[in-house]
Amino acid sequence: MTCNTPHVFKRPILTTIVTLSLSVAGAFSALAQVPDAIAAPGETQIAKLHAEGAQVYECKADASGKLTWTFREPIATLMADGKTVGRHYVGPNWEYSDGSAVVGKVTGNAPGTTAKDIPWLRLEATSHRGSGMLSGVTTVQRINTVGGALAGTCSGAGTLQSEPYSADYVFLRKG
Repeated sequence: MTCNTPHVFKRPILTTIVTLSLSVAGAFSALAQVPDAIAAPGETQIAKLHAEGAQVYECKADASGKLTWTFREPIATLMADGKTVGRHYVGPNWEYSDGSAVVGKVTGNAPGTTAKDIPWLRLEATSHRGSGMLSGVTTVQRINTVGGALAGTCSGAGTLQSEPYSADYVFLRKG
């Protein structure tokens, strides 16, 4: 039995598979890398949660009396596999659905991908509540930010402006 179907592949299939595999591996390694300014060497990932929400700004006078937008607080829903599992709010606080929570303070930052993206951050845990998943967190990284930055002037002191954003939060512990 012979096959008269013309050969439709321009490249051998093995070359195609290897090329595709290297492309996928390269994409994953690029996602896994964080800038040195927010790295947490020697720490282990506990969870990675996606956030959708807003960065809230308030119009305030700066030291020279000029009105400017000043960051006030984040408001976001934390999600895993498309399901709501917690929230992120002023503090900054992250609360998980098991009742555990962590509060952090910024210890490092790196620029977002574009001028409209808030910076990537490293935050050190300063306190905890509850005994669930977030109870052992020592570091939180904010990565893969999209949006959230607010630029321009404001005209009325006390005016609030919400700027939509998304990010991934990586929760780490020592060891």
